[in-house]
Amino acid sequence: MSTPLFLKLKNNSDSVNIMKIAIIGTGYVGLTTGTCFAEIGHEIICVDVNEEKIENLKKGIIPIYEPGLEEMVRKNKINFTTDAKKAIKFAEIVISAVGTPMGKNHDADLQFVKEVAETFGKHANNQKVFVNKSTVPVGTGKICKKIIETEFKKRNVDFGFEIVSNPEFLREGTAIKDTLEADRIVIGTETNNARKIMKKLYEKIEAPILFTDIKTAEIIKYAANSFLATKISFINEMAGFCEKAGGNIKDVAKGIGLDKRIGKKFLNAGIGYGGSCLPKDVKALIQKGQEFDCDFPLLKAVEEINENQKNLLFKKLQKHLGALEGKLIAIWGLSFKPKTDDMREAPSLTIIKKLQATGAYIHAYDPKATENAKKMIESFNIEFCKTPLDTASGANALVILTEWDEFAQTDLKRLHSVMKNPLILDGRNLLNKEIVEKAGFKHVGIGQPDQKPHETAKLLEHA
Repeated sequence: MSTPLFLKLKNNSDSVNIMKIAIIGTGYVGLTTGTCFAEIGHEIICVDVNEEKIENLKKGIIPIYEPGLEEMVRKNKINFTTDAKKAIKFAEIVISAVGTPMGKNHDADLQFVKEVAETFGKHANNQKVFVNKSTVPVGTGKICKKIIETEFKKRNVDFGFEIVSNPEFLREGTAIKDTLEADRIVIGTETNNARKIMKKLYEKIEAPILFTDIKTAEIIKYAANSFLATKISFINEMAGFCEKAGGNIKDVAKGIGLDKRIGKKFLNAGIGYGGSCLPKDVKALIQKGQEFDCDFPLLKAVEEINENQKNLLFKKLQKHLGALEGKLIAIWGLSFKPKTDDMREAPSLTIIKKLQATGAYIHAYDPKATENAKKMIESFNIEFCKTPLDTASGANALVILTEWDEFAQTDLKRLHSVMKNPLILDGRNLLNKEIVEKAGFKHVGIGQPDQKPHETAKLLEHA
């Protein structure tokens, strides 16, 4: 399989000004960033404390599923190591791409970011640029600068260094494209020198660069994710209204999405957002707002709507099947979105837990996320299957939680023949309601006109 190349280069005939870059943290952001910088010609060292991960990466085995990334890692000469000291001494630019998990109070846990800054301060051997690529709350640049200055003082050195905020805007499933064909590159700096260095770093990527101060760049990342979360919760709120008032949310989304001021993206009604970014970042921004006497009532509503949305399909199942104890529920899709194996904050986790509590039996399938799901889901009353049809065999209902392409291409005739009851609860509005119901199913979507429960019972009775 050839590596997909999305890169649009500036002055493609010219050679890139090669820079030496150390990426600290080879998770989703760090590995993608390092690999894409290697793709455009920079010299890259990727660092991680996990020895097993590093050994696998040296063999071309990557720890995540991301289309095209494995091929690109194998194609490029990237040095993978656990030796942060060596990497920092090598580099002109040190990029911190470590995780910022949710803390106990829903704030961003900066433990690993601080550790990277401290390590930088201990081992920097000349003037360098320290870049925060991780999602960090406003004020983190200042914290990192103080940590580095403290370490320099302990060593009695003053090489000079630049602090930069360069937040990532990657979407899982399209991370390579989002890096090499970025909508925009946001760079927060304190000096013109830092701007020149960062401009040189990105000179081969055709994307607008927005230079700001550091605090503004840090805020932009949280503001972007919170706005996207708001769009999702808004359309889900409208979906609930459509169900009660008799409208169709798909057409509503089209109608408002054609307005260029609104746009059509992130207007797909469903069972709520998940993943490693939106839930965490909305919560973190709300928490950070308390420091500045900002209550963020809109974001609190966004968060509440999203949590309620995760329970929607479970309530619909009860509505159409009654008591769920002993019933077999088939689940297609476990990851929070397609084209990724990421299970973090996936709505499937909430729904499966509720089903298990009722005594229902579950068959589950996901093209990529099954192994990750097994680590996060209690093992009782659930079987992980190898194909969609095996999953649906004998089921009282089929629940679609992730909009993988293969589910949309299902042979409805075969599916109907293996299910006990022809009931599909489509949590992503993936399937065409009219086509599905012509095939003899009862289709229950999100924000779409629905038959009354007694009509569903009548349909199932004659199945």
